[in-house]
Amino acid sequence: QVQLVESGGGLVQPGGSLSLSCVASGSIFSIYTMGWYRQDPGKQRELVAHISRGGTTNYSGAVQGRFTVSRDNAKNTVYLQMNSLKPEDTAVYSCYALIRSSASVAANDYWGQGTQVTVSS
Repeated sequence: QVQLVESGGGLVQPGGSLSLSCVASGSIFSIYTMGWYRQDPGKQRELVAHISRGGTTNYSGAVQGRFTVSRDNAKNTVYLQMNSLKPEDTAVYSCYALIRSSASVAANDYWGQGTQVTVSS
C-alpha cells in the first residue's frame, strides 16, 4: 500500500509565503511524476505544478513565477514553495504522485488527503 502524507499549509496574509511538503511511503518501486493540485469548494480541481523524476517542471499560468515545485527523490518527497500569495490561491491543496509499487505492475495515481491553504487579511 502506498500513502502520500502532506504537511504545511494554514493561514497567511496576502503577499505572504507558505511551504507544503508531501512524503510518499509504503510499497514503492519507482516514483515518476509528482505534483500538486488544488480545489476550491464549488470549483473543479486544477493543476498547480508538476515535476518529473528528472526535475522538469510544469506550472499553471495562475501560479507561474510565484510558486516553485521541487522534489527530493532520495526522500520520496515533493515540495511546493508558495510566494506572493493572493486570496484567490485559497484552496485545499493535494499532492499527487504516479507510482509503480513493484516491477510487475503498472504505475498508478496516488493522492494525498489535502491540506487547507487560506490567504486572507
